[in-house]
Amino acid sequence: MRLDKFLKVSRLIKRRTVANEACDAGRVLVNDKPAKASVQVKTGDTIEIQFGSRNVKVEVLDVKETVKKEEVENLYRYV
Repeated sequence: MRLDKFLKVSRLIKRRTVANEACDAGRVLVNDKPAKASVQVKTGDTIEIQFGSRNVKVEVLDVKETVKKEEVENLYRYV
């Protein structure tokens, strides 16, 4: 699955266009490397997002196309 779509589905970033812009600005790292929005995300990857002065680092546990709001915490865990 594309990185920008995973960020939207997992609700780490609310909109796909915002996720796209964050990737273009270099604020998203996948496995400690700057990532474009088109990078393929798979189970076991680590994603780090820089929100201003705050960093969020998560490990991908599962990749699904659609997820209910209640099940979103099964897609990743905070590192």
